[in-house]
Amino acid sequence: MLTHNVTVIILLQLFERAALLLICLYFLTRLSHFRQIFQKDILFKKDLLIISIIFSGFAVFGTYTGINVEGSLVNVRIIAVMAGGILFGWPVGIVTGVVSGLHRYLIDIDGVTSLPCLITSIIAGIVSGYIHKKIKRNRRWIVGIIAGMFCEALTMFLILVMAEPAQLGREIVSIIALPMILGQVSVGLIVLFVQGVEGEKENIAARQAKLALDIANKTLPYFRSINSESLRKICGIIKEDIQADAVAITDTKLILAYVGLGEDHYNIGHEIITDATKQTIRSGEIMISNNDAEGKVPNIQSLIIIPLTEKGVVTGALKIYYRKAHKITYSLQTLAVGLSQIISTLMEVSRIEQMKEMANKAEIKALQTSINPHFLFNALNAIASSIRIDPNYAREMIINLSGYLRHSLEWSDQLIDINKELGQVVNYVEIEKARFGNKLTVIYDVDEEVEVKIPSLIIQPLVENAIVHGILKGKGSGTVTLSVKDHGDQVLISVEDTGAGIDQEIIQNVYNGKMPENRIGLSNVHQRVKLIYGEGLQIQRLERGTRIQFKVKKELS
Repeated sequence: MLTHNVTVIILLQLFERAALLLICLYFLTRLSHFRQIFQKDILFKKDLLIISIIFSGFAVFGTYTGINVEGSLVNVRIIAVMAGGILFGWPVGIVTGVVSGLHRYLIDIDGVTSLPCLITSIIAGIVSGYIHKKIKRNRRWIVGIIAGMFCEALTMFLILVMAEPAQLGREIVSIIALPMILGQVSVGLIVLFVQGVEGEKENIAARQAKLALDIANKTLPYFRSINSESLRKICGIIKEDIQADAVAITDTKLILAYVGLGEDHYNIGHEIITDATKQTIRSGEIMISNNDAEGKVPNIQSLIIIPLTEKGVVTGALKIYYRKAHKITYSLQTLAVGLSQIISTLMEVSRIEQMKEMANKAEIKALQTSINPHFLFNALNAIASSIRIDPNYAREMIINLSGYLRHSLEWSDQLIDINKELGQVVNYVEIEKARFGNKLTVIYDVDEEVEVKIPSLIIQPLVENAIVHGILKGKGSGTVTLSVKDHGDQVLISVEDTGAGIDQEIIQNVYNGKMPENRIGLSNVHQRVKLIYGEGLQIQRLERGTRIQFKVKKELS
């Protein structure tokens, strides 16, 4: 009965010391620096060294606070060794096991349990590292309890085998075996507690992902046209939302934008000065400094530099600065990485859109240059033929040609008043009528006082298509009707001819964007109308001729 009471008392005292260990761990996790280490997915040598020192300290402290039973110390050393190795792997487990085992042996070299404790401490470090590597995370706590009990049972066995006198060894084991083995339940509690701290990473990641998306939503309008001013706005938004002291964006060579503390030290468009930024761009790896200045900006103690990548290639860097040291927490790292990914994607999309826009402009320019020389040659011939016969008519044709060319040369990607576009159509038609005479009739059915803006060179190519590919391909004369009708919030524009009629294959090619390069006029108009108004041309082959129409939304003009 007495032995039973002693066993219970020792077990309770052992749990008290394990509880003290848990309390110490709790306070450590409240310190941001240690909390970051516990939450990291990949530990560096410095991190492993710090954790090894912490758990070795716990193990040694456990020895000093042990309960003396017949020269043996009932303590939580194995608990600390097992917990450290299970949570952080071989290096921590083995270092903690060796350090605490040697310490236990050296403070009582001739003790009955000194050598068995040294052996099992080292074994516990090896076993715990194996558990970390081979056992799934959610099962480590229970496997840790079993492994801890095994190590303590092995200790008891070694005491029985090595103790001199043997009777003393049996007495010690009879008293301490049960509490020491049952006490290993604390291994599971410690593992679960620290894993809970690690598990907060998911909540942090979710919160930071939301913040990153909020920032992306605010900065999105400025990515539509990337320049120094828009990038400055983006840096300003990031700085304000994450409460940084300065934010910068660079490409691989130049500083593109800098906002905040030390702004006067950076000249936008100048070469990157700091070696840290250059190293990040070369390596493609995040660079963090938590307790030192980068060297260029006074009063900066913390900074993180994240590479910006497009299609796997580093194209620049996002830099975040703080005045105080140790501000680059795990939470901020998660946010910064998310931001860099979003910024990289938005910059890539923006460049693609700009390239598409330039391609559209180039396509329209190509359209103009492919049409104008042929049209100009024919127009000049018609004017030359009219000069002697009807000088006044020739003069009017010259005015029409001048207006047509001026409008073409003044082409803009901005929306223009529909009347200006209609004037271009009239100039073009009058020149064509001079060439073909009675074979061509053009009817204008335009509502008065229609006020709407449309893209430049959007109606004239349709009229030209109707004349060249409709009327002139048919037999005899033909009529082209240009209709502009006001329908409240929309304007319906229609070009209809009585010519040869369009092939169904061509209609499908226009819709699918598969028109040959020498027939890009109709396809170009369709794509531009679709891009701006959401719906392209409606092309219909009639019993005689073709009708092409599209709707213009007034609110977009």
